[in-house]
Formats: sequence, structure tokens, C-alpha cells
Amino acid sequence: MGLYVDRGNESFKIALNSKIYVDKTGLLKYTNEVIGTEQNRICVSRPRRFGKSMAADMISAYYDKSCDSKELFDGYRISKEAGYERHLNQYRVIHLDITMFTTQEKNLSVAESINEQITGELQNIYPDVLDEQDRNLPYALAKINDQTGDRFVVIIDEWDAIFRESRYNTRAQKEYVD
Repeated sequence: MGLYVDRGNESFKIALNSKIYVDKTGLLKYTNEVIGTEQNRICVSRPRRFGKSMAADMISAYYDKSCDSKELFDGYRISKEAGYERHLNQYRVIHLDITMFTTQEKNLSVAESINEQITGELQNIYPDVLDEQDRNLPYALAKINDQTGDRFVVIIDEWDAIFRESRYNTRAQKEYVD
């Protein structure tokens, strides 16, 4: 289990054990339907405090191949869908919480920090595929997929944090969006 790659299902277990849990596994049905299509990029846009981070933890737990989440999802809406197990725990998951990158003290931009941290973690996971100079995240992901067949689900939580944390730094915002 890593900080960003294959974080497992512990965060979702905590949500399930909480007094207030609303079954949002219907989102997984839609997500499963668009995997492998040109519509495979999804934006869940809701106001703050509407459960987006919990939904991100749920998506991470469902797809993450580093853990077994079948027991967690059995009995919820997704378990009644055809193809429920087809995508369950079948992917590498990169789960980013952008607030973690806006508060780092290194003299790197958010985009540089994401690139450095994720490629570093991927180099540890795939030492026979990536070398030290593979520091470009899109290239590293493509190289991993080409050599291993591993596919990735990327979750970006708190994507708008840079606009709150660095509201007057338009250069950093532009670099992040680009």
C-alpha cells in the first residue's frame, strides 16, 4: 500500500462503519459502463460536504487490485448489477488528494510535486520497468501499461484546492490546469 498508488480499502471501511452511510455504489455501475470507452473520464461535481471524498474512497476500494473488497460491497446496490465482479479489484489505482500537494513545503509547483511523487512511487512498484530518468507521469503510465498490461484508475479528490489555497497565484493555477 502506498501514499498515492494502491491505497487499499481502509478509508472506505471507515465510511461503512460510520453511523451515517448512504449507498452511492450506483456510481460504480456507471463507471464500469464507461471503462474502455472514450467516455472514461468522469467528473463528480457537488458542493462541499456532499460526500465526494467518501465516493472517491469507495471508487478506490472497488477498483484497487492490492486488496480484496468483495465483502465490503456485497449487499450494496452494485453487487446486484450484472458484471459486478468483472472490474472489482482489477486495476492499479492512483488516488490523489490535491490538498496534500498544496501544503508541501518543497519549492515545487503542485504539478511538479504530483509528477515527482507519483513517478517516484511507481518506480518503487515497477523497478524492472521504470528507471530513475522516467520522471514524466503520462510517459511512465504508458510505459508500465505497454510492458505489463496494467491499467490505471486515477482519482483526483479536492481537485480545486489550488484555487482555494493559491487563489492569487494564477501562474500556479494555469500550470496545474495545463
